[in-house]
Amino acid sequence: MKGRKKWIIPASAVGAALTGWIWWGNTALMVSRLTVASQRLTEAFSGIRIAHISDLHNTEFGPDNKRLLCLLEECAPDLIVITGDMVDSRRTDLVSALVFAEGAAGIAPTYYVPGNHEGRILEYVQLKTGLKQAGVTVLEDGYVVLRRGGEEITLCGMADPSFHVDVMDESALVQVEAMLENILEGTEGYRILLSHRPELIQLYARAGVDLVFSGHAHGGQFRFPGIGGLIGPGQGLFPTYDSGLYIEGDTQMVVSRGLGNSLFPFRLNNRPEIVLAELIRG
Repeated sequence: MKGRKKWIIPASAVGAALTGWIWWGNTALMVSRLTVASQRLTEAFSGIRIAHISDLHNTEFGPDNKRLLCLLEECAPDLIVITGDMVDSRRTDLVSALVFAEGAAGIAPTYYVPGNHEGRILEYVQLKTGLKQAGVTVLEDGYVVLRRGGEEITLCGMADPSFHVDVMDESALVQVEAMLENILEGTEGYRILLSHRPELIQLYARAGVDLVFSGHAHGGQFRFPGIGGLIGPGQGLFPTYDSGLYIEGDTQMVVSRGLGNSLFPFRLNNRPEIVLAELIRG
């Protein structure tokens, strides 16, 4: 018994410390700052700050997401983009999502595209209506022209492919590429795309998009120093596109690690983040 007690106490301490570390790593919000440079960006838009939110999955950081909204406001963004999965299809809470959306829209102009979880829920039309009433622009397979200092750039949005296809096979990719080309038709100059899935970067590059904001990979769920994430939806083990800035040809892509969890209830070494991207001409 005495020998057993000797290891029970240290094991309990280690267990408590590990639990505390996991809890902190899933609730301690952070801001990841990066710079995106492009010669194609107009001079008037150089210096614009875009706050990127993704994969909230109905997670709440404080009552009514006040901690998240306060941190978002501290970022002082010129606009906010939300790249899908605001809700979780397994525990859908429209009220929570819409309260956050209204708060975000009160900070800066806010733009949203739906992710695969929105594609699964029966309440999506209700969610979309509520977002519009909250002041959020829903970019579902469309675009808007942003004007600043007499110059223009285009902000496009593509709904998650799950809204249109059942399985992401080769024929589905052809269909999705055609949809993207249709969205971009008639657009000019520097083009930003909001699209939930980072694994489609080759498709975005072929379409000639300048900058993509994406999520979906949850940072690989478990992150290892020097290696990256363990697993990402649509990419499998050790996903290539799970966090940060990537370049494919003339296309740059910002991937958020996201804020919440879905099927697996926690993440490791992978704090929930707001991405703050500053665009510069150069």
